Amino acid sequence: MKLNHRPRRLRQSPFIRDLVRETEISLSKICLPLFVTDGKNIEKSNKNIPSLMTFSLDRLLKYVESAKKEGIKFVLLFGVTEKRNAKASEAFNPNSPLMKAISEIRSKFPEMIVGTDIALDPYTDHGHDGLCKIKSSGDYEILNDETVEALSKMSLMHAKAGAQIVSPSDMMDGRVLGIREALDEENFQKTIILSYTAKYASCLYGPFRDTLGANLIGDKKTYQMDPANRKEALRELKLDLCEGADIVMVKPASWYLDVIADFKRESSVPVAAYHVSGEAALIELGAKAKLFDRDRAILESSTAIFRAGADILVTYFAKDLARILKRH
Repeated sequence: MKLNHRPRRLRQSPFIRDLVRETEISLSKICLPLFVTDGKNIEKSNKNIPSLMTFSLDRLLKYVESAKKEGIKFVLLFGVTEKRNAKASEAFNPNSPLMKAISEIRSKFPEMIVGTDIALDPYTDHGHDGLCKIKSSGDYEILNDETVEALSKMSLMHAKAGAQIVSPSDMMDGRVLGIREALDEENFQKTIILSYTAKYASCLYGPFRDTLGANLIGDKKTYQMDPANRKEALRELKLDLCEGADIVMVKPASWYLDVIADFKRESSVPVAAYHVSGEAALIELGAKAKLFDRDRAILESSTAIFRAGADILVTYFAKDLARILKRH
């Protein structure tokens, strides 16, 4: 049989496959999400995702040091607290574990990039990302502009504590502009805004909310995006870029590869993707049931996200990827 084209020529050995590989994963592009809470000597894993970790500050610093040694260069911090109320007061506590964690990590590991989640859901008693108005009918409304004001204050506090990146994950209209103006007015022009530009109202956030201990009232469909919509994400992208976002993000990741690809094509700034807790749980549960190999699933799902166009990947499997990539 005479064939002019034999694609298998480029697959015949590991060395040739490495030579022509189109998508490479670098640890410099990986972000590790970490959760910090009150107390001492606390280190606990989510029951479905061992790598979704919550720490007291003393244990967090040791874990960050171990992550640094494995090649992780970027951590994204979330606060976990039982001090919740309608005004999300703990989000503005200058002595909270999260605020201390920002300054301690920057002090002890100056080469580590520290980002922080900017949203009110860890601190509200209703579990929403914004301030809530309860109507006489019993219905509720998430207040947009009042929430933007709160998030801008929160972002400025984090920047003053040393965060290089603030990451609004709330999906309020105009929050990137509000945060940018607040930062610039206080001479924090160097602080990077990584915006959750297309955050979908997904079913995949369950383990994350379990970790926060959030008791969500209702749902988040009035501000997070409809999973059926693709063009709407491009509208959000244009708005965030106009308002001053430095990095834009799609969340979740592996179920929204088309949106990541759209962002890569249309964006003038780096594109991040968040491989969320539900996506990680699917891999953990499938591997536990011996449906597939865990490490191969982690590597393949991460590769798919980068292949779609992501420049940065936020993943609970960051340390696993560090280990897996060393073998490859």
